[in-house]
Amino acid sequence: MTFPVVGMVGGGQLARMTHEAGIPLGIRFKLLSDTPQDSAAQVAGEVVVGDYRDLDTLREFARGCDVITFDHEHVPTEHLRALEAEGIPVRPGPDALVHAQDKGVMRARLDSIGVPSPRHRIVADPADAAAFAAEVGGFPVILKTVRGGYDGKGVWFVRSEEDAESPFRAGVPVLAEEKVDYRRELAANVVRSPHGQAVAYPVVESRQVDGVCDTVIAPAPDLDEELAGQAQELALRIAQELGVVGHLAVELFESTDGRILVNELAMRPHNSGHWTQDGAITSQFANHVRAVLDLPLGDPRPRAEWTVMANVLGGDYPDMYQGYLHCMARDPQLKIHMYGKDVKPGRKVGHVNTYGDDLDDVLARARHAADYLRGTITE
Repeated sequence: MTFPVVGMVGGGQLARMTHEAGIPLGIRFKLLSDTPQDSAAQVAGEVVVGDYRDLDTLREFARGCDVITFDHEHVPTEHLRALEAEGIPVRPGPDALVHAQDKGVMRARLDSIGVPSPRHRIVADPADAAAFAAEVGGFPVILKTVRGGYDGKGVWFVRSEEDAESPFRAGVPVLAEEKVDYRRELAANVVRSPHGQAVAYPVVESRQVDGVCDTVIAPAPDLDEELAGQAQELALRIAQELGVVGHLAVELFESTDGRILVNELAMRPHNSGHWTQDGAITSQFANHVRAVLDLPLGDPRPRAEWTVMANVLGGDYPDMYQGYLHCMARDPQLKIHMYGKDVKPGRKVGHVNTYGDDLDDVLARARHAADYLRGTITE
């Protein structure tokens, strides 16, 4: 076999869907997973169970892999530098990935290249957080641990100095950011290859519930064409300046005064790009595989006027398979993607995609299916 082997660190749903995208291309995947029950470990052909935080485990896993990539940002940066020093291709590389691992590093780098962001600084304690709040016009402010946060974890909406105590208990640096008055959250997804080819997907609207992505609409409705172009150009510039290889998601605020501000970065396939599985000519997962192997990138254009992705979250109804009969019969065009995860309240266990020419209809179909599978509605 002359086809390459992609080593994927992490066994979650992103690895599962990236592996699926590589199958038609004949790409083989080797997976480093925490447990044999992880989402991707259930379907990948070669699975190594081990600790990604252990350098020797990473070295042994990398044997026989042509390239290493990730479905999360948590591998220690120094381990990735050690792998690169030993001639193992790591994509995205540690010098890029650190900007998705450490919010303090990210903010400093984006400042240096003139990227618009909320006002921010590292704070030492609740009193320092209160001083920062005074600098930006008063409470409330946002506090974030610089490493490890995701899906609303490690993020606090702080209304007073007393309210600011929790973030500092973990003993890690804390980043303070101003609370932005924004109209909505957007995401610009781009993919870049080692030789510099890059593609940009349409800018999407991302709707959050309790800090977790709930619904994504592609393209973002009523988004000014010039502002959409600025968002895409900004994401492409960040990818180039930071040397990103693979998929980059740039989460954005559309402020009430008509600006776009960068909120977060993710250097892997991203929830805001799941709509591309059924709504784009080439999905984010397929283009991530192409990019890390330095293959020509695929067409990112949408297949339909509107595509909506709705996350399926766990509730009190564990047997989601029983809902397939209703959902598939009601909407034959519906696309269901499940992750093979145990159902727990609030846990992302799958998503649905719908598409068509009428946004209200497409949105209603997606929400109905996600709510029915969760058990929120029963008809």
